[in-house]
Amino acid sequence: MRQKIVNADSDEGQLVGEGIVEAVENQLKDNDPPEVKNTLKRLMKIGESRENAMRFIASVLSVEIFGVIKNNQPFNEKRYVNNLKQLPKLPFDDE
Repeated sequence: MRQKIVNADSDEGQLVGEGIVEAVENQLKDNDPPEVKNTLKRLMKIGESRENAMRFIASVLSVEIFGVIKNNQPFNEKRYVNNLKQLPKLPFDDE
């Protein structure tokens, strides 16, 4: 049985989290951007489970989505890819 990736405290949070994971799954399926698949493989190679690696990637995507909403700016793929390359260090670890 596959482990649940999202375990939110509220129904709304669960739906949002599952939506972000679904977006990551779509990026993997479409290989767009290819860095998502590379990051998943890299994280699993260093010992992360697929579920945990997906949590890392979803966290990076959620940071980018939050930035889009908060700053009313377009999705910044360059920043997203750069943050993927930094995993398992999360973008907000320096704050």
